[in-house]
Amino acid sequence: MSSLGELRTIAKQTKAQKSEKRAKRTYRDNKAGFVFMLPWITGFFVFTVGPMLVSLYLAFTDYSLLQPPQWTGLDNFTRMWGDERLWKSLEVTFIYVFVSVPFVLALALAVAVLLDRGMRGLSFYRSVFYLPSLMGGSVAVAILWRQVFGYDGIVNGFLGLFGIQGPGWVAHPDYALGTLIVLNIWTFGSPMIIFLAGLRQIPDMYYEAANVDGAGKVRQFFTITLPLLTPIIFFNLVLQTIFAFQNFTQAYVVSGGTGGPSDSTLFYTLYLYQQAFNSPMQMGYASAMAWLLVLFIGGLTAVNFWLSKYWVFYDD
Repeated sequence: MSSLGELRTIAKQTKAQKSEKRAKRTYRDNKAGFVFMLPWITGFFVFTVGPMLVSLYLAFTDYSLLQPPQWTGLDNFTRMWGDERLWKSLEVTFIYVFVSVPFVLALALAVAVLLDRGMRGLSFYRSVFYLPSLMGGSVAVAILWRQVFGYDGIVNGFLGLFGIQGPGWVAHPDYALGTLIVLNIWTFGSPMIIFLAGLRQIPDMYYEAANVDGAGKVRQFFTITLPLLTPIIFFNLVLQTIFAFQNFTQAYVVSGGTGGPSDSTLFYTLYLYQQAFNSPMQMGYASAMAWLLVLFIGGLTAVNFWLSKYWVFYDD
């Protein structure tokens, strides 16, 4: 009996030693992982969380870079109600978002479906369609767009072949915003690549069963492809909506930083920039505007997530 007890004791000690070694090894691995993550964590708190907290504080102050911030409470937020240009910028931004995003998604999905058919030179076409997304937010493309839609630009040159004298598109308040919407639609490559990846993940057995039942290509698209692609559509919808709200470069370059003509391209982010960096550099008011934008984007994203349960379907 004593020998059996000794064996049990030895077994317990061995098990405890193994557990201790496993715990040390886990701690060592976790420590190494934390060390590798430390640069990102430091950058996140220094360059993201820190500025956000400072911006939140400045939103309740009167601050112009030329004098110390003075606490004013909710004055910056109450001032927004009477700011007509702010409401105009919101109107322009919402028109831009709710018109351009659906067209971007529709065009991206249509091109992705065409490319999914296995045509020759797929890699070439995929690169060509994706290229505008890489340059869409650049200053060079915005300058090019201004030239294309200028009074003597390519668009009016093409219309001139048919005897049509087009206006200066970017200089006309009725058309300037439309040119920026077209520019955003032109940069559909990023969601197209995501749609293409989603199409490749749909099992072929669904299409084979549909062919046996005699379903045509159009019916297959609306009863198989589209429902199974709704998670990807939802993902692209959220991302493209956020990106559209944050758009700044194109409006700044095309309008020369003014939001003109007649504030027709005065995006919310552009007006925020004007308040922050143009005289008298009202950083406090601009910070309050930035947090209002956060609330708009966060609220709209929450609504999209709530509505997704009614139209987003999964394979299971």
